[in-house]
Amino acid sequence: MALEKKYITQEQLSLHNKPEDLWISIQGKVYNVTEWSKIHPGGDIPLLNLSGQDATDAFIAFHPTTVWHRLDNLFTGFHLQDYQVNELSKDYRKLATEFTKSGMFEKKEHVVIKSLCFISILFLSSIAGVLCSNSFWVHMFAGALLGFSWVQVSYLGHDSGHYNMMTTKGFNKLAQIISGNCLTGISIAWWKWTHNAHHIAVNSLDYDPDLQHLPVFAVSTKIFDSIRSEFYGRELTFDSMSKFMVSYQHITFYPVMCVARVNLFLQTLLLLFSKRRIPDRGLNILGILVFWTWFPLLVSSLPNWPERILFVLISFAVTAIQHIQFCLNHFAANTHVGPPCGNDWFEKQTNGTIDIACSDWMDWFHGGLQFQLEHHLFPRLPRCQLRKISPVVRDLCKKHGLNYRSLSFYDANVETIRTLKKAAMEARCILWEAVNTHG
Repeated sequence: MALEKKYITQEQLSLHNKPEDLWISIQGKVYNVTEWSKIHPGGDIPLLNLSGQDATDAFIAFHPTTVWHRLDNLFTGFHLQDYQVNELSKDYRKLATEFTKSGMFEKKEHVVIKSLCFISILFLSSIAGVLCSNSFWVHMFAGALLGFSWVQVSYLGHDSGHYNMMTTKGFNKLAQIISGNCLTGISIAWWKWTHNAHHIAVNSLDYDPDLQHLPVFAVSTKIFDSIRSEFYGRELTFDSMSKFMVSYQHITFYPVMCVARVNLFLQTLLLLFSKRRIPDRGLNILGILVFWTWFPLLVSSLPNWPERILFVLISFAVTAIQHIQFCLNHFAANTHVGPPCGNDWFEKQTNGTIDIACSDWMDWFHGGLQFQLEHHLFPRLPRCQLRKISPVVRDLCKKHGLNYRSLSFYDANVETIRTLKKAAMEARCILWEAVNTHG
């Protein structure tokens, strides 16, 4: 005889929203993920951000069907009494099912092989330019090649972080450590920590770390109220330094992007040597040590200090291409304050993302991230599939009256600078008001 189902309401579920008492529901079944959050491969932040609510769409986005059986051990025995699925979520889940049945999540084509070959050529050419030539201009060109190789290898690391681009999980982890830690000096552990939170809470001013750049940038005047970063667990204080720097952010944006890599190095070190639980901490630190061995040795092979400094600056400046693109995808999109909500997954992704329109022959240059909305909706989908699903996503947005924003690279830059300038002018008014008041 079948056991009678036990039910709890959404209101009762919402009470289990603390790290020591963390429940979520998936397809109407309630799961206790309190202990699981401590060892969750995607980190505890996504689970904490969706705690006490339905997380079905987010779970579908990030997990293949092969792991669904693991939920059985976390089942509380309760079902959600008032569980409902809106029409948009139904369509989204239907799309995910269709993509799975067609094998699109598994068909990576030859992107990995092509990328590895291209990156190898860039790296070897850069090293050869430094070691095999005495020409100043060759050395500077080698620095540019190194920077561009970092851009391309970061795209590969991004792919490996979202899905198994290699044949096994072990090889995939190795690819992550090599592409991230060893070759770029940026820890894959840091990337997972921030990037998963970004995907779950896209463009939330207090939950998305990718929008929390005080005292340098502020994409919304709402940040002027000194909101609390739920990601970092501290106040984002809009102090006098922030007021001054934000007042000129539309002018400093590109120069800052040219040296933004320094901040990523710093963030990596702060995380790896923090008290947070870091998966594979030792392996990540070892990878960073590899980078800080070969890179200084390569730079020291240049004949004098002026060339060494210029080589580093040029290599960092070229990576600004990637840093700028990340900003174009989100800075000019809609922002909000508050935690992510599992019931409006699709809407939040459309509101917080902007695609970059380009010809298909330029897809390699953008690493697939020009289809930002498609990637956010289906992060496990290999980049070679994103252009194919773009018309389907566009049609679904049109069906449900949602905004699908796709701008040229130039127009996206214009919109980003316009957004930064608007906030800058507001900050400037506040700054001069304070000066006139206090002297």
